[in-house]
Amino acid sequence: MAALWGRENKYRKWLDIEIAACEAMAKLGKIPAQALETIRARAVIDIPRIDEIEEETRHDVIAFVTSLAEAVGPDGRYIHMGLTSSDILDTALAVLLKDAAGILLDDIDRLLAVLKRLAFEHKTTLMIGRSHGIHAEPVTFGLKMSLWYQEMQRNRERLARAKENVSYGKISGAVGTFAFIDPYVEEHVCRKLGLTPAPVSSQIVQRDRHAEYFTVLAIVASSLDKFAQEIRLLQRTEVREAEEFFAVGQKGSSAMPHKRNPVLSENISGLSRLVRSYALASLEDVALWHERDISHSSVERVIAPDATIVLDFMLGRFTGLMDNLVVYPERMLANLNMTHGLIFSQMVLLALIEKGATREDAYAALQKHAMRSWEEGADFRGLLAKDALVQKHLNEKDLDGIFNVENFLTRLDFIFSRVFG
Repeated sequence: MAALWGRENKYRKWLDIEIAACEAMAKLGKIPAQALETIRARAVIDIPRIDEIEEETRHDVIAFVTSLAEAVGPDGRYIHMGLTSSDILDTALAVLLKDAAGILLDDIDRLLAVLKRLAFEHKTTLMIGRSHGIHAEPVTFGLKMSLWYQEMQRNRERLARAKENVSYGKISGAVGTFAFIDPYVEEHVCRKLGLTPAPVSSQIVQRDRHAEYFTVLAIVASSLDKFAQEIRLLQRTEVREAEEFFAVGQKGSSAMPHKRNPVLSENISGLSRLVRSYALASLEDVALWHERDISHSSVERVIAPDATIVLDFMLGRFTGLMDNLVVYPERMLANLNMTHGLIFSQMVLLALIEKGATREDAYAALQKHAMRSWEEGADFRGLLAKDALVQKHLNEKDLDGIFNVENFLTRLDFIFSRVFG
């Protein structure tokens, strides 16, 4: 990803656009065929010379075009004929963003494969589900992984759409009127680069396309932040249901030899803040003066390489983290059982209602015993067995059927079939 944003590749894309434009103009008879062959043969990228010219011109595209013309000779006068700088800059940026999205889509595919493997490996690995950070009812670790898998599938679809919507170029001149260039040139250049011509442009391709792209990157980063936070929560000492792999010789603290910290997850959460800030910057770029000002340019020179490189790194890091994740099913089961059967409260409530108790009476009775179990550590089922309302409606066989953790797994196959087909 970093190489994609290097100067050599950027100038290579600029040169591709200039030569493609000359090809189209040659077909239209605007420049001699022999001039096109000379341009193809002699136009070379000379970064030191570009830098030298830019020192004087203070304009990167002029410096680039001037260096090409010097290398080509008299036929160099046909390079950039009828074009404006943004024709080159915006069309090249579209190619780079498209290529970057392709790398990120491959990254997401690798993460999806790992999440799918974990989902099926731990399809029935019971753990407590938590709401507000408090024990609720059992889920499975595989179900959690299927949730993440589905979210990353949506992120993949979002990124694919954003890639398509940002893959628009323009070769329409200074204010987008084609006053000095035939629309065929734009069609030829875009087709050759795998882009679509912008149906209408000003001096630039409109920045709502780019804002969508960077916002999608921020959404992907936020999903990774969400997943990483969950790993951090599960790795806490008092929870310890899963943790990052800790290599032999790895150190967690300069002061405390016992520490095993979720540093990879914390790194991902931190970097997600950067990617979200880039999305905000891209939204600020949408509103420009009249047909264009230059306030967006400096922003994009930073956020385009940074956002894509950072997200590429995050996806790679999180995929490796999950591929090597250490899961503790026994600890998950121990934590699930630590509330002495309170996880079955809703199941008892529904059974009482089905047997004829009012919801209000059943809820009041169950809450009373639940609070006592919570405060005293008493067995929830044992308390219920002595309750008059429960005795009236439920016998021991009924309670045996209710206090069975397998009840929470009955719809797993249904959910997995919806997620994975």
